[in-house]
Amino acid sequence: MSKVMIVDDDVVMVKLLQTLLELDGFNVSIVNRGADVIGQARSVQPDIFLIDFHLADMDGTEIVKQLRGDTNFAEKPIIVVSGLDVEDDVIKAGATAFLIKPFEPSDLPSLFNQLISGA
Repeated sequence: MSKVMIVDDDVVMVKLLQTLLELDGFNVSIVNRGADVIGQARSVQPDIFLIDFHLADMDGTEIVKQLRGDTNFAEKPIIVVSGLDVEDDVIKAGATAFLIKPFEPSDLPSLFNQLISGA
């Protein structure tokens, strides 16, 4: 069972994504503050990250840089999502992919599996 870490402070969106992903067989962990990502990730060891660009305490590029600076997560797939087109910024920071909101949540499982397998 692949482990997904969702980093988002929108409780409704997180609950929706968690439910959908768990139905597709993913083990989901939730972090709602950027400052908590590294510590939680070291504990959980997720296979992939889904990070909202706009968090109350930091933006997605900062989180991506922190994860890429940690040898445990330097190669893990990181998807950043935002309602603004910040694709260039997050890809430069080291994100694997970018999705603009609104996106289709049902597309996530196949994207996650593709990125986790390296296909």
